[in-house]
Amino acid sequence: MKISLPDETGALEDYRLSGTPMPETPLPANPARVVYSAAHVVADPFTASDPSGPAAVDWTATMRFRHHLHGLGLGIAEAMDTAQRGMGLDWPGALELIRRTRAELPDALVANGCGTDHLDPPGARGLDDVKRAYMEQLGAIQALDSRVILMASRAMARVARGPDDYIRLYTELLSACDHPAILHWLGDMFDPQLAGYWGSDRFEDALDTVIAIIEANAAKVDGIKISLLDKEKEVVLRRRLPEGVRMYTGDDFNYPELIEGDDQGFSHALLGIFDPLAPAAAHAINLLGQGDAAGFRATLDPTVPLARLIFRAPTRYYKTGVVFLGWLNGFQDHFVMLNGAQAMRPLPYFTEVFRQADRCGLLRDPDMAVTRMKRLLAVYGVA
Repeated sequence: MKISLPDETGALEDYRLSGTPMPETPLPANPARVVYSAAHVVADPFTASDPSGPAAVDWTATMRFRHHLHGLGLGIAEAMDTAQRGMGLDWPGALELIRRTRAELPDALVANGCGTDHLDPPGARGLDDVKRAYMEQLGAIQALDSRVILMASRAMARVARGPDDYIRLYTELLSACDHPAILHWLGDMFDPQLAGYWGSDRFEDALDTVIAIIEANAAKVDGIKISLLDKEKEVVLRRRLPEGVRMYTGDDFNYPELIEGDDQGFSHALLGIFDPLAPAAAHAINLLGQGDAAGFRATLDPTVPLARLIFRAPTRYYKTGVVFLGWLNGFQDHFVMLNGAQAMRPLPYFTEVFRQADRCGLLRDPDMAVTRMKRLLAVYGVA
């Protein structure tokens, strides 16, 4: 099967598909690693609302995708940045998403984003405003008997005067959690408004603050997700965590080696790239659980070029590639995103994502993917 694809100059060249679709093998009840996929949402393409207005979500398609993830045995990191949280999905939409996932998948492993995105950062006058905002979301999520991921806060980054403010706030938040929570260290490559989080621009100083928070509240901390796209920094943090506190890799560039680990430990996973890579993730973790580390790496290593392409700078637009593959693979009938984010990447990006996904076996139905790719090319005027 082949398709004519334009190169970066617009010249057409034939591309022959070569990949074999990845088998969809569910994880066992106790997998070798705890794996969460941060899941995307599907926009309602028929809404009369402007893209910049309140989120208009196709709930049927959005929930269908979550059933797919759960069917593979993956956990769901709900209402996170992969779901365009704060970039198209507002807090009311996020809470409705959390509520629906809880109702439809009561037995699934789910952790839910809890933040302050309903508080306009310039409107935050001090730490108490940030705390109230967090507590409002925490109360709403816990009223559903649901677990939380304490997301990094733009408002906190704006008002905090130093590390002590972070220690005070997170200690109070964790004390209010009904279940152990996952902390979230999100780098400014994902959100420029989070620069200087934890009270310092230096990684070493921020690390000391995070460790102080975790050590003082270890019984309330399930783990921490770190998304700095720097494997060395993740390993440094991982080796300092108290016993029983999990490291969840958020490194969408280096996940195979971090999940495999070394003689001093390993990372679990909470990854946006495991949305489009869900079958590969489940298959690889199955192999790892069988003691086949070589098979694990042979499955995941070839996906890294695709992940690096999807998450290339500006990294915050990675959701466009994630949803594009969701459309190619038939999980939704259109390629429209909240906030018009489907327009945030150029055509050569999409054609290369198509090629890389094929080579990794991540096009579930190659005939469908080719048909849909041709439709996208036609929109760009490619015959």
